[in-house]
Amino acid sequence: MELFLQNMQTAAQQVFILYIMVATGFICDRIGVFTEKTARACNDLMFYIVTPCVIVGSFLNTEFTPETGKSFAIAVACSFTAHFVGILLATPFFNKKGDENNPIYKFAAIYGNVGYMALPLANAVLGAQGVFYCSSGVIALNSIGFTHGVWLMNKGKDVKFDLKKLILNPGVISVLIGLPLFLLSVELPDLINMPINYISNLNTPLAMLIFGTYISKTELKTIFKLPQQYIVLAIRLFAVPLIMLGVCKLLSLDSALTTACMISAAAPSANNTVMFSAKYNKDTGVASKIVAFNSFVSIITLPVMIALSQL
Repeated sequence: MELFLQNMQTAAQQVFILYIMVATGFICDRIGVFTEKTARACNDLMFYIVTPCVIVGSFLNTEFTPETGKSFAIAVACSFTAHFVGILLATPFFNKKGDENNPIYKFAAIYGNVGYMALPLANAVLGAQGVFYCSSGVIALNSIGFTHGVWLMNKGKDVKFDLKKLILNPGVISVLIGLPLFLLSVELPDLINMPINYISNLNTPLAMLIFGTYISKTELKTIFKLPQQYIVLAIRLFAVPLIMLGVCKLLSLDSALTTACMISAAAPSANNTVMFSAKYNKDTGVASKIVAFNSFVSIITLPVMIALSQL
């Protein structure tokens, strides 16, 4: 019981910290200091500059050993598996013809808030080791998100399917740059490494500010009235993490690796749901409501999943 309450406090504190930044973005939009229009213009900055620096930086800041390499490979495999499980679970529920928000529901059910929620939470619960393992979730999120996610958001539109464009994107290219640096234990000079770290530090606050401006344009009193979001919540916060817990137990993974994988799998819907919706002209109001609702509920579900992983 003490462990559960401790995890509850850690997760809740992290969520509240994030929502202070969201509230800042909300207020900035209302007073015209940092508006939704400006936030939309910042989407490309997040996509093409900040996110790649986060991915490359996660590789540069981890020392390679045979043991860490093996554990990291397992974490990557589990992260990809969690996303594929999400795709399989979400697809049957959101195929109703005529509902143009289906891509948003699917995206929110499949992709978790790994970079903005899971990584800070893993650091609080497990320390640097947790961040290392959870960075695998960032790799899976961006590799699949910038391929399947892009295709999902463009599906049904008059957009030519371009496999080259889906593969050669910032997320995948960043992995192709960072992975060799990690495997070869390359140490970049501070002249290069420090700018990468500084830009990476923009990741969470900028994303939260952008999210806050989108929330500012939604009717918060209707946040609980969207029926599809309850299906998204059931898949994202319960089904996927519980299935992955079973996988981790079957593989007899050690406690730290299991907990890190669970934190990644149980993270609420990704803020990328809102940013992808903005980039591909989907309804950012619906996306914002789903992400906000999932994030609030995760204050309770995340500690439960962490406690289960440590039994």
